[in-house]
Amino acid sequence: MSSRRDPDRARAAGPVAGPVAVLVVTWNSARVLPEFLASLPEGMAGLDWRLVVADNDSADGTVDVVRSLAPGAAVVQTGRNAGYAAGVNAALEAAAGWEGGFRAALVCNPDVRMRRGCAALLVDALDAPLSGGRRVGISVPLLYEEDGTLQHSLRRESRVTRALGEAVIGNRRAGRFPRWSELVTDPAAYERATVADWATGALMALSRDCLDACGAWDESFFLYSEETEYCLRAGDRGFATRLEPAARAVHLGGDSQVSPRLWTLLTLNRVRLYGRRHGAAATAAFRGAVLLRETSRAALGRPASRAAARALATPSALRATPGP
Repeated sequence: MSSRRDPDRARAAGPVAGPVAVLVVTWNSARVLPEFLASLPEGMAGLDWRLVVADNDSADGTVDVVRSLAPGAAVVQTGRNAGYAAGVNAALEAAAGWEGGFRAALVCNPDVRMRRGCAALLVDALDAPLSGGRRVGISVPLLYEEDGTLQHSLRRESRVTRALGEAVIGNRRAGRFPRWSELVTDPAAYERATVADWATGALMALSRDCLDACGAWDESFFLYSEETEYCLRAGDRGFATRLEPAARAVHLGGDSQVSPRLWTLLTLNRVRLYGRRHGAAATAAFRGAVLLRETSRAALGRPASRAAARALATPSALRATPGP
């Protein structure tokens, strides 16, 4: 974002006025956009909102779809496949130029379908006071598959023990134990307002104070781990990520689970992010634990894990700059 404010001064001045900025990053998203755009009025019910679409040089008519179905939307064309974080930053920059600004941002994937009133619940959950002087800076909804299956969208920060637990007994079984998995699978966590270290970034509301305190999203990740880094950075600055269970949405998603290329990028970025927050010895141990997990799954015939294991075993892969 181009402008930053002192959060203490902002609190003294009262709530920020203006609409909610709905920020969507697209790349060859023409297939999923019509349903997303059709779902917005119900999902945003009760809010004053404006849509910003940041397009990363789509070649499938995505921009034409937006202009045809949502002529009032602001369209920002980055001119290249710049990555998800760069798209978010471009959309935030456009919203920052609005007269009167905006009160909060809703960052969402184009394959999300919000249920009625979802956004209002998320925005209302922002800035709630928490223990230890923290506030809610990021709120997320319950996410479901198309068939109604709940997605486990809450996460714990990466640790060596958690990577080992996932490698040995699997992340879903280990997810019941905070010490042994990043994934939160405890059903009770999804039945209440639960604070997590980070959450799946398919749909998240961010308070203006949180955005101003944290600044731009980290574009060096290109895809995957950018929302992890942002949630952790927000936590470092006293802004928690919290689930609002009354807010619900469907998330189509799923490409990273089946694509060797995307799973490799996701896996490498997990290790890169860990390395930025920990020393060399701890990072080497974490990388080894993640390699153990991917190697064990590759032995079971999972092509995506085979590709990720090869990349993890190649030192230059972690040093390379992620890209399209």
